[in-house]
Amino acid sequence: MNSNVENLPPQVLRLVYKEVSALAADPPEGIKIYPSDEDITELHTAIEGPEGTPFAGGVFRMRLVLGKDFPAVPPKGYFLTKIFHPNVGHKGEICVNVLKRDWKAELGLRHVLLTIKCLLIHPNPESALNEEAGRLLLEDYAEYESRARLLTEIHAMGGSSGEPQDPNDGPQPKKHAGDPMKRAGPSAAAVPAALGNGANGASTTSSNSSSSTNVAGKKKADKKRALRRL
Repeated sequence: MNSNVENLPPQVLRLVYKEVSALAADPPEGIKIYPSDEDITELHTAIEGPEGTPFAGGVFRMRLVLGKDFPAVPPKGYFLTKIFHPNVGHKGEICVNVLKRDWKAELGLRHVLLTIKCLLIHPNPESALNEEAGRLLLEDYAEYESRARLLTEIHAMGGSSGEPQDPNDGPQPKKHAGDPMKRAGPSAAAVPAALGNGANGASTTSSNSSSSTNVAGKKKADKKRALRRL
């Protein structure tokens, strides 16, 4: 998405920068703020799932996008962490009155964030973007709670909702994987030496055998000479 920094008047940018700085220094309870130095018109946040809800224990990443007509027009909100909620669409878009007909320029971003957190406590099935979640909330709360809890455990717990993984994480290639001598191990390098040692051993054995034959023949000749003298 393209930045709207160039489209907003300087006085609006100053107000946004001031409010975002205040939010980062003193965020609402259970909400973390991650302002961008490059694009002040897109605010990333992380909302802790409220206790007593199927979202408890999860951390849900979200972003607010300020359009070129802000603050006359409300910001747009998107959940980046997958969530099963009546008022959150399949692409993460958020449906809440404060981002629509109830918006007033003086409300500010803090009010928006608190309203979205409250939406996790009090869903509104009458303005559902996720029709299945809205129907279950009204007709079978136990099933709704089970589905919402399952997605929370899968997507919002255990680091899956945190920062992107370091490229060095995960399995690394084995050292010397492309070196055939390293793969084969020392025995491959020792083969020529072993063959050489075998040849030398065979030569030595042959030499010793020939020497023994000569000694035996000499002894027989000496015996024959001794008999002739008798």
